[in-house]
Amino acid sequence: MRNITKIVTTTICSVSAIISIVLVDYSDEIRTSKQGLEIIGNAESCRNEPYYCPANILTVGIGSTSKVEQREYSNDEIARLWIMDIKEAEQCVNQNANGPKLPQSVFDATVSITFNVGCTKMKSSTMFKYLNSGNYQAACNELPRCNKSVGKVLNGLVIRREKERELCLLDLNSFQ
Repeated sequence: MRNITKIVTTTICSVSAIISIVLVDYSDEIRTSKQGLEIIGNAESCRNEPYYCPANILTVGIGSTSKVEQREYSNDEIARLWIMDIKEAEQCVNQNANGPKLPQSVFDATVSITFNVGCTKMKSSTMFKYLNSGNYQAACNELPRCNKSVGKVLNGLVIRREKERELCLLDLNSFQ
């Protein structure tokens, strides 16, 4: 009897590989630092094939939800989708939360939550109000409050928000 082994080839999607592609090919297009990208990427993880997130939205790559097709994506495609999503979150922060004046760590944390929650929800948030008034510490302390998806507290969001909060508060002593 012969043993037949079926070899399945699939592209491995690695957050660090995607971040490397972004930093090499797109760093001049975004302000978010490597540290900010790592928080987003590690919280979202990376998948080459579409899946449904906890909010039941078809997602691929590192949390990309725009125009997702049922197929396998290459790392370059994932990096391009992700950079478009990062730019969209940055634009929201710049237009609605005084983004150009934010210290880097505050900007990164704010882009991360905006990437995750969406601009529509963040525009009217208490966090954005604090950012617009220059009360960065209060804004950073709002992050842990956003830990639910579809009304349920998710451990992954609790962990992500604490990492965002830590990053957000990082530069405040030297900034003030």
